[in-house]
Amino acid sequence: MAFESLTDKLQNVFRNLRSKGRLTEEDVKTALKEVRMALLEADVNFRVVKQFVKSVEERAIGQDVMNGLNPGQMVIKIVNEEMTALMGSETTEIALQPGKAMTVIMMCGLQGAGKTTAAAKLAGKFKGKGKKVLLTACDVYRPAAIEQLKINGAKQETEVFSMGTNHRPVDIAKAALEHAAKNGHNIVILDTAGRLHIDEEMMAELTEIKEAITVHQTLLVVDAMTGQDAVNVAKEFDEKVGVDGVILSKMDGDTRGGAALSIKAVTGKPILYVGMGEKLSDMEQFYPDRMASRILGMGDVLTLIDKVSANIDLDADREKEMAARMKKGKFDFEDYLESMKQMRNMGGLSGIMSMMPGMGGSKMGDLESLVDEKQLARMEAIVLSMTPQERRNPKLLNPSRRHRIARGAGVDIAVVNRFVKQFEQSQKMMKQLPNLMGGRGGRKGKFRFPF
Repeated sequence: MAFESLTDKLQNVFRNLRSKGRLTEEDVKTALKEVRMALLEADVNFRVVKQFVKSVEERAIGQDVMNGLNPGQMVIKIVNEEMTALMGSETTEIALQPGKAMTVIMMCGLQGAGKTTAAAKLAGKFKGKGKKVLLTACDVYRPAAIEQLKINGAKQETEVFSMGTNHRPVDIAKAALEHAAKNGHNIVILDTAGRLHIDEEMMAELTEIKEAITVHQTLLVVDAMTGQDAVNVAKEFDEKVGVDGVILSKMDGDTRGGAALSIKAVTGKPILYVGMGEKLSDMEQFYPDRMASRILGMGDVLTLIDKVSANIDLDADREKEMAARMKKGKFDFEDYLESMKQMRNMGGLSGIMSMMPGMGGSKMGDLESLVDEKQLARMEAIVLSMTPQERRNPKLLNPSRRHRIARGAGVDIAVVNRFVKQFEQSQKMMKQLPNLMGGRGGRKGKFRFPF
């Protein structure tokens, strides 16, 4: 995951600071030397690192910090605030035209950065907010890009406008706007062509589109895995075409994360969204304060809450019913499947845990070794091999049925037996939970153990 190495190194620095009762100026300078090295190794722009460390040092050696009750915590707080400021301080929204006026968004970037996928992800975000979006295929050099946009558009239930590869991109953009005006679309997203490197032909094409039609937002998609190259690409695009905001793709990959920490400081352009996976739903709005918390190993509970709100789509009655069933220990395999589906929508168990405080860096790596996603998939396969009656009434699972389920799931009968036994134990624990939390027979509001 992004920032894993950086998070580990910063947490080691902070651990040393916390262990000291009082800090000297030399302690702070030594710690910041390690912070500087960690940021440079994470591929953060060296000028950005220099200014960042200088800002932290000026604040950290002040009297309020050095004479405070907990100077180590104060230094960490300053690092958090300066890192947030480095990435933009405030969350920036894509500026849409007021009322029912049409907004035209042009996507640009190098080939392979994930531009076409980002366009479809963005369309899904707008559609969820009640907007009528038109995706437009302006990459006339790669038929595969047009086909990819059509496939992703269908998945997002968003119309895709295409004129094939025999027209100029500027003409396609003009026609798309006419089509959008006639059909009531209020957002048009232009997916333009990329190149393997920045060249004059590509820039001229983008400039021609901007001169021929009114483009309200020009969004640059850059690959976070390219590190400092991503920052250089952003700078060049902004100078030659003009960029309003940046989308960082592939932030879930094995990237050092330097681009996220450098782009705003170097270009002055805000990061709007980050791509956190291959699924069309895997794009998060960029919150500088939340990203800083993740980098410093403080977790990201607010984003986790957002994910829960967006993905737990049970209605109130169903939610109450499930809660009542759990209290009675009647949580069945159908409920298990529902919970697995919701967890997968939120990025899996490891994805959820990565947002919990203290679970960043190497601790997250330890968790991933304990949480075997393949094992969870096997458990789901076992449940899917059951009949609906067996899922709703686990007591029906006699030896012959269990053998059939094992064959259907492609696992040994012992795996099925162990899973069913664990499930039964979970049901018993859920039934005891009200008493554990101070229900019948226990003192109200007091946690007590059943032994």
